[in-house]
Amino acid sequence: MPAPPLDGLRPRLHVVTGKGGTGKTTVATALAVALADEGRRVLLCEVEGRQGVARLLGLDPLPPRETEVAEGVGGGTVVALAVEPRSALMLYLDTFYHLGRAGAALEKVGAVDFITSVAPGLRDILLVGMVYEAVRRGEGGQAGAGGPAAADERGERPAYDAVVLDAPPTGRIGKFLGIGAELSTLAGGGPIAAQASSVAALLRSPATAVHLVSLLEELPVTETLEAAQELAGAGLQLGAVVANRSVPSSPLHGAGDDELARALTGAGLDPAPDVGALRAQGRVRAAEAAEQAAQRRALATAGRPVVDLPRLLGGIDTTRLYRLADTIAAEPALTGSARAPAGPRSTDRPESPASTSGLGSTGGLGSTGATR
Repeated sequence: MPAPPLDGLRPRLHVVTGKGGTGKTTVATALAVALADEGRRVLLCEVEGRQGVARLLGLDPLPPRETEVAEGVGGGTVVALAVEPRSALMLYLDTFYHLGRAGAALEKVGAVDFITSVAPGLRDILLVGMVYEAVRRGEGGQAGAGGPAAADERGERPAYDAVVLDAPPTGRIGKFLGIGAELSTLAGGGPIAAQASSVAALLRSPATAVHLVSLLEELPVTETLEAAQELAGAGLQLGAVVANRSVPSSPLHGAGDDELARALTGAGLDPAPDVGALRAQGRVRAAEAAEQAAQRRALATAGRPVVDLPRLLGGIDTTRLYRLADTIAAEPALTGSARAPAGPRSTDRPESPASTSGLGSTGGLGSTGATR
């Protein structure tokens, strides 16, 4: 049974992480779409400089500014942001030291790149700080002072109802999310320590949920469980564990020749040459399903709901991405919704997003964004 929202509070910041190659960027993007389908304004951030969101949606590389990329069927919006250290440091200098022109001068002489490259801890706190600012920012554009709900406390509508962070992989996620607490201790005082402390408070609050993406294979499952233990030990709130690319079991996996022959005949196929091949394929799939079931049980030991997302043949395009978004929308452990929608919303979408003009080379939403 899906878990209720953490501590009764719907998370505003959804951090999505996973071992490299498990599909965490796909899951993060589908989650953002699912939240937008509820009518919410959603910011989708990536911080690794890979432009994975842009490639997934068939867009030109995202600029370091907030760019609308999609509209949800419920009237919500997905806005994407490729957070990179240089723009994050420039914002930091302008916000805390009012060094607008001086900051630009530092950038011209290469000081900004130097600072962010020689101080990796500062780099991470700047990246997380940009996400933190977006979570707290009010509709009027100000972050203000105070806790993670600063806009709410001022009686102002938040700029974003939810922020989804496509975070670094599980091997780095503990250090990345823990940099605020570490830096607030090391800095001792001043604006850097104050911001680091505020970032740490947000990440450890019920306003944040960390979702772990895994494949149902031994190595990703082991790394996922290690990350879950590390994050929980650091006081971070775990959301759902996503079992990506799962294969459903089939009643034909253990079927005999007569049953397979009837199935082939019913499908209009000649059973004589095909029964043996289908039997062999069934054995392979049955073994795979059994192994995945064992790995799913292992993932459940993390103590969080395990959400299955299906393996999609042919890779990911926007149509398949929307199918994943429909699956995610029915999982309160991921969305934080009090209740799941009545049913799939695929019928509310255009038949083919690729039929819209201005699409990217992979059938995405277009460089200027598109309504679905």
